[in-house]
Amino acid sequence: MRLITPLSVSLAYCLSVLGAPSPKNHGKGNDLTKDHSKDSSWSNWVSSWATMPQLVEPYNLPPAPFNGSTGVFVDASLRQTLKITHGGSSFRLRFSNVFGVNNLDITAVSVARPGNGSVGTTAIDSSSLTPVTFSGNASFSVPNGAQVVSDPISWGLADDATLAVTMYLAQGQPGFSITGHPGSRTSSYLLAGNHVNDQDFGNATRTDHWYFISGVEVIANEDNAAAIAIVGDSLTDGRGSTTNGNDRWPDQFYERIKNANKPISVLNQAAGGNRVLADGLGPAALGRIDRDVLAQTQVSWGILFEGVNDIGTAAPNFQAQNETVNRLIAAYEQIAARLHAQRKYAYIATITPFGNNSYDDGYYRENARQHVNSWIRSNTVFDCVLDFDATVRDPANMTRILPAYDVGDGLHMNPTGYGALAASIPLDLFM
Repeated sequence: MRLITPLSVSLAYCLSVLGAPSPKNHGKGNDLTKDHSKDSSWSNWVSSWATMPQLVEPYNLPPAPFNGSTGVFVDASLRQTLKITHGGSSFRLRFSNVFGVNNLDITAVSVARPGNGSVGTTAIDSSSLTPVTFSGNASFSVPNGAQVVSDPISWGLADDATLAVTMYLAQGQPGFSITGHPGSRTSSYLLAGNHVNDQDFGNATRTDHWYFISGVEVIANEDNAAAIAIVGDSLTDGRGSTTNGNDRWPDQFYERIKNANKPISVLNQAAGGNRVLADGLGPAALGRIDRDVLAQTQVSWGILFEGVNDIGTAAPNFQAQNETVNRLIAAYEQIAARLHAQRKYAYIATITPFGNNSYDDGYYRENARQHVNSWIRSNTVFDCVLDFDATVRDPANMTRILPAYDVGDGLHMNPTGYGALAASIPLDLFM
C-alpha cells in the first residue's frame, strides 16, 4: 500500500493483491463461431462520464408547470448539458429509470454540441444536431428499475468534449418517484412541447439538476483505455464548486490526467449527503458499489472518499460513534473485497476535517474521524491511501480545513481546496 502525503510521496508498502488490471478482458475471444468485427456492441467501449442516479427528493422535482398533479414532464422537453472526460471515435448515452415506479416513456432524444462549447448553455450548434435511437427506434419505454443504452452516435468526441442532450416526453412520467441527480452543478432547461430539434432554448425554465441521463460511453481509440470510478458524498459531488464551472476535484483531477496524455476517464459517482452505511440521499455506498463501479464499462480503479456523513449524523456520544467507527471499517473492508474480486484496484482517502461545521460537537465526532483515519492510513486491505486530510487541514488547528480552502461552512471546499485534493494524487498510481 502506498501512503500519499500532500507535499511528497511516502512509500510505505505496496500490496500485490491484484496484478495488473486487464481493461480488455471482457470475453471478446470466447465466441469463435461469429465474426464480431462489424458489431459495435463488441467495440472498445469505455465509460467516459457518469452521474450517480438517485431518487429525486420532492424539493428537487422540476418546477411548475413541469410538475403536475399526476406526474412530471408531461409534454415537456429537457435540454441537459454535460462534459465528458476521455474522448473516442463514437459514443452512446445511458438513461436511467432505476427509481421510477412507472415506465419512463422516452418519445424522442437528440444530441448536439453546445453552441459555445460550454455546459449550462441554451443553444446548440445546429450542424451537429443528431437524432438518438434505441435499438433502431426513436422512442423507448424504459421499465421501472431499468436503464437503456442508445445506439452509437457516429461522430468523434475529443477529450473534455461537451454535449447537449435534449429529450422529449410526450406522456411525461406518471407519479413523483423519478430518477435524477440534483447536485449537477450544471444548468438544464425545460420547455413545454417537443423541441428536440430547436437550436435555442432561450425562453426556457432553468433548473440546476440532471434528470434521467446517467452515463456516456465512448469507443476509445486506445486499446489500454480505462476508467476510474470515484465513490463519494458532497465533497466529491462538488458542494462549493462553481455552477457550470466544472471545478469539482474529480474535474480538476481529470485535467491532470488529460495533460499527462493518459487514456483514462474519470467517473464522478457521488451525491451530496450520501453515507456508507445507510440509505438517505441516494443508496448507501456499501449498497451501490456494484451499480456505480463494477457495472461501469472498463473501470480499473475505484476510489472511495466517504464516511463523514456517517460520523456527522451519528449521535455525539461514545456508544454511537464507537459503533459507527467499527461499522465503517467493516464496510470499507467489504468494499475493497468486492473491488478486488472483480480485479479492480481499490484506493481509499482519509476523511477531511469538519471543525466549525454543524457536525463538530467538540469531541466525539472528531475523535471518531481520527480513529477512522488512523485505520485508513495503516490498513493492509486497500491498495493505496490518499491522505486528503493531510492535504487540506490547517496546521494551526488540524480539526479544521485551511481557511484558504474552506467555502465557509467548515466542511466543504472552494475550487482552490478541491484543486489541492486533485493535485495531491500521484498520476503514476494509474497505469
